[in-house]
Amino acid sequence: MNNVVLPRCSWVGPDSLYRDYHDAEWGVPQHDSRMLWEMLMLEGFQAGLSWITILRKREGFRAAFASFDPDKVAAFGPDDVERLMADPGIVRARAKIEATIRGAQIYCSMRDAGEDFAAYVWSFAPGGPIIGDGQTFPTQTPLSEAISKDLKKRGFKFVGPTIVYAWMQAIGMVDDHAAHCFRRAGA
Repeated sequence: MNNVVLPRCSWVGPDSLYRDYHDAEWGVPQHDSRMLWEMLMLEGFQAGLSWITILRKREGFRAAFASFDPDKVAAFGPDDVERLMADPGIVRARAKIEATIRGAQIYCSMRDAGEDFAAYVWSFAPGGPIIGDGQTFPTQTPLSEAISKDLKKRGFKFVGPTIVYAWMQAIGMVDDHAAHCFRRAGA
């Protein structure tokens, strides 16, 4: 293996988990409905914390939330909330746990009504990924505000415009890789 150091976004740092996430996942357009929902829920858990905290606990979240199977999570009840509140493998925040269960119920309702979550998400970017300038990195945009408003209208929680923008970056709706980053579109 060669020792070439690839130019990356400055937020990556030396942590190999962060580096692998950046290199293989962050900013890659995601079109799987379940995965889009999982990432939205994880972004909600990240509110007030660093993303590396969530990455380090991601497998714990997946174990605790039935691999983010929306049908299973939608059926969680009070005993599950208490089980999750005692689980050191996740962020134990009751409001975020309850929001994830409610988010699963909303996801299932959308699906059962014939609305595919991926089609819904990407309807906000019909031309495909939005390419940032690689120089400025907003924390929210008019589009993230519009998506946030629509998600809230549907009943989702922890979906403010800043969380939504971070999610848009994570799922590849926005390519905000730095101009020097090897992962930037066209690099």
